[in-house]
Amino acid sequence: MQYSVRNKDYFVRALVHRSFIPISHVEALESNERMEFLGDSILNFVVAEYLFRQYPEKEEGELTILRARLVNRKALAFCAKEIDLKQFMLTHTNSAGVQEKGFDTILADAYEAIIAALFLDNGMAVAKNFILTRLTSALANGYLKVSDQNYKSELLELSQAQGTGIPRYQTLKEEGPDHDRTFTIQVLISNEAMGTGVGKNKKEAEQAAAEEAVAKLQKV
Repeated sequence: MQYSVRNKDYFVRALVHRSFIPISHVEALESNERMEFLGDSILNFVVAEYLFRQYPEKEEGELTILRARLVNRKALAFCAKEIDLKQFMLTHTNSAGVQEKGFDTILADAYEAIIAALFLDNGMAVAKNFILTRLTSALANGYLKVSDQNYKSELLELSQAQGTGIPRYQTLKEEGPDHDRTFTIQVLISNEAMGTGVGKNKKEAEQAAAEEAVAKLQKV
């Protein structure tokens, strides 16, 4: 689908990370957090409709799991990297916030903000086409799994089989406004840090931490 940019300000706002504002010296410069909020809602709606039509036999719970898999941080970061979004981002890469949050999370947020920019500038049809094109590409490349792999359960089984004890999760950090919280969680086994995950809720962060730990234990 071809379209032309009508208001470039939407796209500039979508690319401004809050770390850039203190060094920009631009009055009234806004971060992309409001755009991200809108883009997240549009993304969830479009993906929900796609799954509803694609999997008519699946129940509500299964569809919810699939949607979570398709719109999580890792999936969105993949889509952002596929369009080389990082080179257009306005960030202060040396700031503590950028280093601690991780660039994948920043890219995922910016990807949602770009969806909002497309919607505001050209309407829902353009935004929907953009989302589904990237989604189809991600699925075709085998990056996303359409099954719910529970890394926490897998980690528990592995650690018990190896006699290393029960995994313990601890929250290292909570950041961001109430509507856009980011959690950093660490998983420990026998008091040894085995993985760290970042997510928009504790469940997602724990799964990311467990996934890292599973990869380590499988190499033992």
